[in-house]
Amino acid sequence: MLEWLSRLFGATEQSKDKAKERLRLVLVHDRAVLSPGLLDALREEMIHVLSKYMEIDEKGLEVNLNRSDESVALVANIPVRRVKRKL
Repeated sequence: MLEWLSRLFGATEQSKDKAKERLRLVLVHDRAVLSPGLLDALREEMIHVLSKYMEIDEKGLEVNLNRSDESVALVANIPVRRVKRKL
């Protein structure tokens, strides 16, 4: 029955993953006072630059801003599949 409802309303793993990513971006925005658009642009730029030098798993890439009382730290978890030897 649940499977039938999922198909009826179009719920897929991809939409679940997209919703999780959006929620994560909203939480990061709240913590760092950055617009979600700016954080998306930062993530995409990081993917673009890193892809020149290594093959990365974009789905596993996580970018977070951690805020303490006096500072904000950019924390990135970037799964690397392999390093490119030639440019």
